[in-house]
Amino acid sequence: MSLEIIKPNFDALIMKQSEITKASTNELKEQVAQLRKQYVDLKMAHAITPLENPIQLRTQRRTIARIETELTKRKAQQ
Repeated sequence: MSLEIIKPNFDALIMKQSEITKASTNELKEQVAQLRKQYVDLKMAHAITPLENPIQLRTQRRTIARIETELTKRKAQQ
């Protein structure tokens, strides 16, 4: 019996800064929640078996930070 490891495509949710600024606040909040969940899953997968590309962890973390920064900026403008 062989175990199949499912490798999700985390690159699909990497957002550019221009996409972040164009998105609505609600969309960004949903995106952050989804990215955080995937980041935790990615970290767990990396702890069990090393990732092919461990830089995905840093990329996910930085994308979350970019979105959080934009949300903070919007909150300060209100």
